[in-house]
Amino acid sequence: MMKKKSISSSKASLVLFLCQMISALDVPLDSKLLEELSQPPTITQQSPKDYIVDPRENIVIQCEAKGKPPPSFSWTRNGTHFDIDKDAQVTMKPNSGTLVINIMNGGKAEAYEGVYQCTARNERGAAISNNIVIRPSRSPLWTKEKLEPNQVREGDSLVLHCRPPVGLPPPIIFWMDNAFQRLPQSERVSQGLNGDLYFSNVQPEDTREDYICYARFNHTQTIQQKQPISVKVFSTKPVTERQPILLTPTGSTSTKVELRGNVLLLECIAAGLPTPVIRWIKEGGELPANRTFFENFKKTLKIIEVSEADSGNYKCIARNILGSAHHVISVTVKAAPYWITAPRNLVLSPGEDGTLICRANGNPKPNISWLANGVPIAIAPEDPSRKVDGDTIIFSHVQERSSAVYQCNASNEYGYLLANAFVNILAEPPRILTPANKLYQVIADSPALLDCAYFGSPKPEIEWFKGVKGSILRGNEYVFHDNGTLEIPVAQKDSAGTYTCVARNELGKIQNEVQLEVKDPTMIIKQPEYKVIQRYGQVSFECIIKHDSTLLPTVIWLKDNDELPDDERFLVGKDNLTIMNVTDKDDGTYTCIVNTTLDSVSASAVLTVVAAPPTPAIIYARPNPPFDLELTGQLERSVELSWIPGDENNSPITNFVIEYEDGLHEPGVWHYQTEVPGTQTTVQLKLSPYVNYSFRVIAVNEIGRSQPSEPSEQYLTKSANPDENPSNVQGIGSEPDNLVITWESLKGFQSNGPGLQYKVSWRQKDVDDEWTSVIVANVSKYIVSGTPTFVPYEIKVQALNDLGYAPEPSEVIGHSGEDLPMVAPGNVQVHVINSTLAKVHWDPVPLKTVRGHLQGYKVYYWKVQSLSRRSRRHVEKKILTFRGNKTFGMLPGLEPYSSYKLNVRVVNGKGEGPASPDKVFKTPEGVPSSPSFLKITNPTLDSLTLEWGLPAHPNGVLTSYILKFQPINNTHELGPLVEIRIPANESSLILKNLNYSTRYKFYFNAQTSVGSGSQITEEAVTIMDEVQPLYPRIRNVTTAAAETYANISWEYEGPDHANFYVEYGVAGSKEDWKKEIVNGSRSFFVLKGLTPGTAYKVRVGAEGLSGFRSSEDVFETGPAMASRQVDIATQGWFIGLMCAVALLILILLIVCFIRRNKGGKYPVKEKEDAHADPEIQPMKEDDGTFGEYSDAEDHKPLKKGSRTPSDRTVKKEDSDDSLVDYGEGVNGQFNEDGSFIGQYSGKKEKEPAEGNESSEAPSPVNAMNSFV
Repeated sequence: MMKKKSISSSKASLVLFLCQMISALDVPLDSKLLEELSQPPTITQQSPKDYIVDPRENIVIQCEAKGKPPPSFSWTRNGTHFDIDKDAQVTMKPNSGTLVINIMNGGKAEAYEGVYQCTARNERGAAISNNIVIRPSRSPLWTKEKLEPNQVREGDSLVLHCRPPVGLPPPIIFWMDNAFQRLPQSERVSQGLNGDLYFSNVQPEDTREDYICYARFNHTQTIQQKQPISVKVFSTKPVTERQPILLTPTGSTSTKVELRGNVLLLECIAAGLPTPVIRWIKEGGELPANRTFFENFKKTLKIIEVSEADSGNYKCIARNILGSAHHVISVTVKAAPYWITAPRNLVLSPGEDGTLICRANGNPKPNISWLANGVPIAIAPEDPSRKVDGDTIIFSHVQERSSAVYQCNASNEYGYLLANAFVNILAEPPRILTPANKLYQVIADSPALLDCAYFGSPKPEIEWFKGVKGSILRGNEYVFHDNGTLEIPVAQKDSAGTYTCVARNELGKIQNEVQLEVKDPTMIIKQPEYKVIQRYGQVSFECIIKHDSTLLPTVIWLKDNDELPDDERFLVGKDNLTIMNVTDKDDGTYTCIVNTTLDSVSASAVLTVVAAPPTPAIIYARPNPPFDLELTGQLERSVELSWIPGDENNSPITNFVIEYEDGLHEPGVWHYQTEVPGTQTTVQLKLSPYVNYSFRVIAVNEIGRSQPSEPSEQYLTKSANPDENPSNVQGIGSEPDNLVITWESLKGFQSNGPGLQYKVSWRQKDVDDEWTSVIVANVSKYIVSGTPTFVPYEIKVQALNDLGYAPEPSEVIGHSGEDLPMVAPGNVQVHVINSTLAKVHWDPVPLKTVRGHLQGYKVYYWKVQSLSRRSRRHVEKKILTFRGNKTFGMLPGLEPYSSYKLNVRVVNGKGEGPASPDKVFKTPEGVPSSPSFLKITNPTLDSLTLEWGLPAHPNGVLTSYILKFQPINNTHELGPLVEIRIPANESSLILKNLNYSTRYKFYFNAQTSVGSGSQITEEAVTIMDEVQPLYPRIRNVTTAAAETYANISWEYEGPDHANFYVEYGVAGSKEDWKKEIVNGSRSFFVLKGLTPGTAYKVRVGAEGLSGFRSSEDVFETGPAMASRQVDIATQGWFIGLMCAVALLILILLIVCFIRRNKGGKYPVKEKEDAHADPEIQPMKEDDGTFGEYSDAEDHKPLKKGSRTPSDRTVKKEDSDDSLVDYGEGVNGQFNEDGSFIGQYSGKKEKEPAEGNESSEAPSPVNAMNSFV
């Protein structure tokens, strides 16, 4: 019982204090008052809680606060004091708490990640900001992967996975083609919320090789693209229709949690043929009206501003003519904390009581905690006037030392709210904020409000008096408002006069006087009346008013509550509105509105327009031309022209156009002179000297223009000096020792007289020289020779004729010709940033040595050698241009682990200066490219043999290989993953103890000290028994391309005596494939007659049996090579070598002849005799194949052409030799460092951009940023 009594007492006490809160002071927003009153700090501006910054720009963490006296600022980082004085990269703005972290001058954004909090403090308390989490944005590279072409049957579903890199913030995903055009989307093809591209069913038109997923990272303004995905749709007749199944989400049910106030996105994408239609319902309820939207062809349900009421089960139904499928998504709406009642600032007088209330809601319900001046209230200094009761702080009998800033923190697992509210204890005498003797004007019989804005602590009492010595105002005729305002509900004429407001509290008293004037109301004593008028008649509305003599009224007329038409037929008078020549569109309501500064009145009337009596039809036409033109008052620069108008043909003439002809300079050409209103028949025309004028006049009405009048008599004006000089004067040298002066010549009539010439003058600027002048004929260019190189000149060009000169021309500045710069930039330094990027610095050259307009600097750089292979070859130099007087630049796209050279040259308008000495620099190691090939051979019951080739681009010293493999069952599910590390010097491995008749998937990549490179994948199957026949298969298609031909080789598994063919065509072309038949059952072929520098597609097929083909491979022929300057046939060493080879061949032929005569057989010949194969033909010289086998043991036959073993299983030979090793005329492609590419490769891909994973992605935005 005692406990219940205590609780009841506490509740009663709380209610009492809540009621007393009304006595808390409100501080008016008066700037002068606020400057004088002491006030605890208030945070006015701060950065967002989750603050993602651009790592390339300075970090600005905002913290602004106000208070009296002005607050000081401090910061914590990760909960501890952040001493900005000890960090040279961090500064605080003056009179502010805002931090600026200098990233652009050497700072690292990652070093400043953390949780920051600002404290603003003065003598009355301390306010704190939210916890501001600083995180630099990230746009990581796309994970490297090998994308196999997608071969899909028509009508089947397909999902193209995007799998974008995880960025901060997440990227925006979109799909485009190679031409940067958005891929069309529809009910059948659309992009999911995860960025994947879904095909409900594929059609033949979906076949293309450039499905490209793009990820746009808005914070860093970069766009990254995934490697193009190839899709090929093959047709099967008939196409089988299928009922819908859901591609996403999977299963029959799923769950989703969303936060209150967010946007809820639910997605269902279905496969099926015909394309399914999606429908959404909410089980047990309706979808919320006005907040529900359907996107992505109704595959996405979007509900905005979700609340707890939106929780429930949402079902999507996919339906076509064959059936339906559905999925239920159970949605739960949680809520981060949100305010019900946020604490408000409290201003109290000493001895008063008050409360701070902090109420918040959320799901789950948030926890409320209090802080005082930034310190948890439990450990804050004690205040006897303060009592905490849950979400309320109760203050009783406060003192001045009780001033403080309190923080309320409401938090749950989804977020938090932090609010600052100060308690300010003030003792202030009364102040009246309303200006003295303020004049109030009201209309009689309307309310009058007289202000008396005040402030004081304790709160003053307000009294009103009429007159200086009048009695206090009381009674029902007055209303006294809490803010001090006196209201007179119905002001009469006798209410006018002086009113006095008095404010007093225990600390003092003050008074103020205001004036009240009561005006007569504005009235319309004669209102507009209803009118009926015939068409083309005239009508007038009256609006006569009466108003107070001291008020100035304005009258506005409206038609149908809108402005009057902009038509001269509407005439607004002082007391009326007149409409002339009324038409049907004038029908409507006309309103007269009278406004004064104090009141407004209006009155309206309706105008009805009726048809006029029938009249004869009127024919409207263009006017007849004017006639009888006459020139009078001829003067040197003017003349008066008059004329008589022609018939206007029932449409009034609106204006006349006057044109002139210059019979002296441009006979037969008429020019516009001026135009005048249609009521005017004379005009004073301004003339130019030395022009033989004729004039004509054209009349214009609403129908059109008349024919021109007959020309007037001619009038030749007298000659005069030119009035103007040539324009666009320029001085630009074409050679180092000249100055070319050009200008735009005057037009014919601008000459003002005969004998037009030009006086061209020049002198060197900033040198005390006299002007040099020359007079030239009527041309537009003059060349000054023998000038110093690139010096400024003052230039002017003046017109003259036979009567004299034009006014003095203005001067322009030009320059004599430029010459090549004299010196090279010095102190060239290179700073290698990473394996693909370097920064180069140089000292600017003296401007006087530039000898021209400085356009910038060019950096020439080229690769000398790869450090991993130590081989060299000539590479074209790359050039980057940096505009202006820039002294540094970035070199992108470098190859890792390579040696480079560069030099710098200055550039002007003439060209480049000398190069600086070559500077050598080296790039560090990067991750390697994928191994050039991975072959899996010799399948047995429990083992497989793996062979691989070195990466085409090691990008460093290889440390090891990583092999991962896992079994795949019949449903394509992956088993446990096994990882093996292999020494870098190995090139093959036998995997033992495998399961028989099992498919394995292998992932293989190389490593340097920097990390792992991209991986190559392959699949293989252990055999069921030793004599199991193989299904036909062609794989490991290998291409070695030269300029005009390519060696194609492959591996074949299947029945013997297959007839192979090779198909090829230009990559990306829609032309039909070209087909070449392979001679015999060989597993190689030479394609001839190819175009240099062209990408080709190739595939290998077998005729007969089941008729199957390999996957497509792409290769590129080498560029056409320029012939060497030195004729090798004339070199002595070459002649000697050829003689030695000829002698050796002669000896071998003699030995062969002797052995044949003795009847001996060669080992290879014995094998051929024992296993004769009619399909193996001798190789001919004309198609690059071999003739007879050599009898020497060290000249082995081509391995890939050997016969199939008797067990009908194709066994891989021990040698890894490729066709390139034997083709005498085959030029393989080489890297810049001389290493061979394409050998053994199953597919020749474009070289990936080399570099480690931290380098910037090759996006369109970065490509643009690479240019300076």
